Amino acid sequence: MVGKVEVVVNEENKKVCRITSHRRTLSETDIVNFVNLVGLHEPPFIDMEFVQQTLPGLHNKRFAPAPLLISLGMGLIATRIMDVINTLAQEENLGAFHGMVGLEAVVKYPAFPGDTLQVEVEAYVDRVTSKGKYLVNLKHVVKNQDGIPVTIFTEKVMFEPKED
Repeated sequence: MVGKVEVVVNEENKKVCRITSHRRTLSETDIVNFVNLVGLHEPPFIDMEFVQQTLPGLHNKRFAPAPLLISLGMGLIATRIMDVINTLAQEENLGAFHGMVGLEAVVKYPAFPGDTLQVEVEAYVDRVTSKGKYLVNLKHVVKNQDGIPVTIFTEKVMFEPKED
């Protein structure tokens, strides 16, 4: 559901906070600007003749680099991520935020100019570390307008336990 944080219990008996972002259409300008900003001056991203003549199947036209999809996935939910974190903190014993400690990602399907993307986020406590800190997973599923996941990535963030 767009806009509302939902709390459910999953099959592992963990409390999960879910939210869905607004949508955004990816443009060719977005891809070109990102490629130039981060210096991805590789043939698949800057040489359309190379792309059309060399790359197979779905990749024989301009497509978004995976780091752009991850960045968009974070950006689409950025205005609401604290609502998710605050809801999870109320449900669990989360204290002060320490920051991101890891990122895992997999690309499932290409995204092209004209695709409209949306993100589904699930936040849950993965585990308590040996030092008593909480490791929280923020799982992002970036989907296109057809509901096909294009990338799935999980931010791993750490929290202190809540002080009494």
